[in-house]
Amino acid sequence: MRSLFWRILASFWLAIALVAGLSILLGHMLNQDAWILSRHPGLHKLPQTWTDLYENQGEDAAQDYLQTLKRKYHIDVQVLNETGEAVVRGTFPARAAAFEARQQDGTRQLPWRRLTSEYTSKRTGETYLLIYRIPHPELDAWHRDSLMWPLSALGIALVVLTLFSLLVTLSITRPLSRLRGAVHDLGQTTYQQNSLAQLANRRDEFGVLANDFNRMGARLQSLISSQRQLLRDVSHELRSPLARLRIALALAERAEPAERDKLWPRLSRECDRLEALISEILALARLDADFGSAEPVDLNHLLLRLKNDAQLDGGDQRIQVSVQEDLQLQGWPDMLERALDNLLRNALRFNPTGETIEMQALRVGDRLQLSVRDHGPGVADEHLAQLGEPFYRAPGQTAPGHGLGLAIAKRAAQRHGGDLVLGNHPQGGFVATLDLPVELVVAA
Repeated sequence: MRSLFWRILASFWLAIALVAGLSILLGHMLNQDAWILSRHPGLHKLPQTWTDLYENQGEDAAQDYLQTLKRKYHIDVQVLNETGEAVVRGTFPARAAAFEARQQDGTRQLPWRRLTSEYTSKRTGETYLLIYRIPHPELDAWHRDSLMWPLSALGIALVVLTLFSLLVTLSITRPLSRLRGAVHDLGQTTYQQNSLAQLANRRDEFGVLANDFNRMGARLQSLISSQRQLLRDVSHELRSPLARLRIALALAERAEPAERDKLWPRLSRECDRLEALISEILALARLDADFGSAEPVDLNHLLLRLKNDAQLDGGDQRIQVSVQEDLQLQGWPDMLERALDNLLRNALRFNPTGETIEMQALRVGDRLQLSVRDHGPGVADEHLAQLGEPFYRAPGQTAPGHGLGLAIAKRAAQRHGGDLVLGNHPQGGFVATLDLPVELVVAA
């Protein structure tokens, strides 16, 4: 991942390095003596050149070289040996030395800049002291020319830093602008899935954020679509008992008293069905509510209680409970009890008389599986994928129900970070399994 953090950090380090380099350069420039001696075209090679001429060609050649420098750069040069005596005549006018002597009190500025340097001959080992006098007009003119390079370097550095800052700023603000537009579209329900696909291809924090946002948008659209479908299904399912109630009431109004008494049980049954349907719809809706903190679930006690309650209602149906030892689960007991009760009630509807319903809890790897198996006819494979959808019932079912039991169980499993797995058993019958993680992962 090309981290945005490291990109910004590298940018600032580059800026610091450039500023530090320019600071060092300007610091050298403030040291005027060293700067002039190393940069002035008439001075930076003068000691070595003069020494070579003096030692190889004599005093006249060395003196002529100093005269040439004076004519070209207006610089006076005097050379002293280690004892302080003049090696050559030099180019200092006699009156200049007297003038400097009179101005030693510093009350008036000298009309020239006085510089000195030492040079040791590599051949003889002799050390020479070179004294220079550079007129201020000459020095100012050279300064104006010599400052062009550092000022140009400073300007180039500022341009580079500005462009770099602009690129870093755009690399942050443009993705944020896209995210802002996607958030706006999501709020206006005009969000298109994978609208941030290009941004999601980035290998930095914005790419991770875009991927998470795309998943969130897809999840929200799925939830909104499922809620709309649920409302349509609820309205459709409620119409049937309400229509039957309306018809029964219309018949009761026109019927004789004896016939009317026969209609009351029918009206009561329709009201019971309507109440049961509304209760299941409310149970499904409550699964999206906050159930508080998770707590330990005693699976053995929970399954045995469901078995006893089911046998009281189901007559002579045989139910076998098997719980693996040392199973621990953090979750919401009421939610799991409602889910397993729905699975058990479904098994009781389809299990043939005399066959045993098997309820078991076991750990498989890092998953905890709570399953209910019956020995009924099972479900055709092409319908398995749709089981668990609200109000969906496999074709050919004659047992009473509204198609919400498996939807409630599936939502409960998802709230625990798991899923509902449905399938036909290889030896016959139907198996519904709550496949849950050992470590609780709360789903949105």
